[in-house]
Amino acid sequence: MLVLALGAAGLGTALAVIGVTFLLALRRGRYDLVDSAWGAGFAAIAVVAVLVAGMSTVPGVVACALTVIWGLRLSVHIHRRNRGKPEDPRYRDILARARGNPAVHMFLRVYLAQAVVMWVVSWPVLLALYAADSGFTVLAWLGVAVWIFGFLFEAIGDEQLRRFKADPANAGAVLDRGLWRYTRHPNYFGDACVWWGLYLLACHHPLGAVTVFSPILMTWLLARGTGKPLLERQLRETRPRYAEYVERTSGFVPLPPRRP
Repeated sequence: MLVLALGAAGLGTALAVIGVTFLLALRRGRYDLVDSAWGAGFAAIAVVAVLVAGMSTVPGVVACALTVIWGLRLSVHIHRRNRGKPEDPRYRDILARARGNPAVHMFLRVYLAQAVVMWVVSWPVLLALYAADSGFTVLAWLGVAVWIFGFLFEAIGDEQLRRFKADPANAGAVLDRGLWRYTRHPNYFGDACVWWGLYLLACHHPLGAVTVFSPILMTWLLARGTGKPLLERQLRETRPRYAEYVERTSGFVPLPPRRP
């Protein structure tokens, strides 16, 4: 059955990507390498899914192509951002709390958990390839439009932050211009939109519509789970003006800045 084959292929690919990344992390002695593998893992799942299902549906092939574009851009961006810098303190904190073998703890607590989440979130991309081709519907076009909006929002936000950090005059300051004037996390908001767009592409078939858990989970992770809360806790400790920025700027969905 194609659904089972796609699910098994997705899970196997996620485990393979994360497993290889873990071995590289052990060799390098830093565990934040998994961040760089996050987007690439989804890209790999999309490619394997097309190989398993074939070019069975136009929305499915488009969903896989968009996933590859998004995933590779994200991985390259994170790799460049982290290169030559100390390891993310979040991973050092997790390692400090490890019980028993530290490597085993990190694999189970971080790497295996991310592989499972990657597989669960990828289901719209997998099921977009399912069933007979229904053509490119209005819903599919809407999905592409939402994906484009999210992709550009995320990429522009990342580039604005990169340029801001590259200027030594901004050391210790808070970026509150461009997209960062309207939301404290334009990259996370754009990321969520990307997955809602991919979900809409999967909705060309009723079985794809069931995968609504994927964008919901991704949005929750970014806004309430391991994304925004952990990052903001760190920023409050390292950026004196960040609390003031929080008071006037939306936490996730872009909104006009609040007046003092």
